[in-house]
Amino acid sequence: MELLFAVLGGLLVGAVAHVVLPWRASRGVLVGPVVGGVASAVLWEALTWAGWPYDGGWIWVAALVGAAVAAAVVAWALGSRRRAADDAYYERVRANGA
Repeated sequence: MELLFAVLGGLLVGAVAHVVLPWRASRGVLVGPVVGGVASAVLWEALTWAGWPYDGGWIWVAALVGAAVAAAVVAWALGSRRRAADDAYYERVRANGA
């Protein structure tokens, strides 16, 4: 049951990362939530296998902060890469059309 709540928390954190970070129009709406949910699930399972207790507060902090960092890094990388690719394409089209 705790895993479900950790994944839901990761989905929410990823959604917030999508909304807060720039270039939100140039990446998919579900990228942030999916990355956050997957990261929180993987972190939660890894930490429970490492022996961290379910009822401890640090497992929640680690899972949710890790999900936030993963979602933010992926959203930032995809957004900046897409912006650079769009700018390069625009320059190529402008050079060929002028």
